[in-house]
Amino acid sequence: MSSFEDVISSVEELRRIVQAPAPGARTLLKERAMLDAHCRAFIARSPLLLMATADAHGRCDVSPKGDAPGFVHVLDEHRLAIPDRPGNRRLDGMQNLLTNPHIGLIFLVPGRDETLRVNGRAWITRDREILSCSTVRGKAPLLSIGVEVEQCFFHCAKAFLRAKFWAHESWPTRDSLPSFACTLFEQIRPAGVTVEDYERDIAETNVTRLY
Repeated sequence: MSSFEDVISSVEELRRIVQAPAPGARTLLKERAMLDAHCRAFIARSPLLLMATADAHGRCDVSPKGDAPGFVHVLDEHRLAIPDRPGNRRLDGMQNLLTNPHIGLIFLVPGRDETLRVNGRAWITRDREILSCSTVRGKAPLLSIGVEVEQCFFHCAKAFLRAKFWAHESWPTRDSLPSFACTLFEQIRPAGVTVEDYERDIAETNVTRLY
């Protein structure tokens, strides 16, 4: 039961409002079942991706993964590996993959308005060869997410153009929102510590726990 009114309840109803692409349209022809040279080049230059997963009940999670360009290793035309760097240790996405291996990725490249979408199935791996390829500052990740590609295509620039995402002159000032530490402090209301303690702790971990 939805809390919204006048909801769409079928594909037929949806397509009466938004027509399907015409047969032979480039939006359909661009889809690939493998990582071609263009996809591989984009991934090699991407320092950031968004990883979408869902648990066995369909509850979804999206998590950012970032590092130096090329941190995601394309193993071959059908497989890639995403190293798991130190983070908040919630492991929401990884726990989802244990019961539902379906995964969706969006790769971003700074200054480029198009994105690369990759969908497939994923597993958590401890393959030593894969982990060693992701060693940074002498530290290999404990785990990696291995993805078998089922579908990939470049997504058009319209969303980024509408958002003016890379237009520096439209960016808000950094003080237009409270700091991350301040936000967490006000949400958690911890006893016995100050917001300055939170600021120092987060600043320290951002330096010492990247790898």
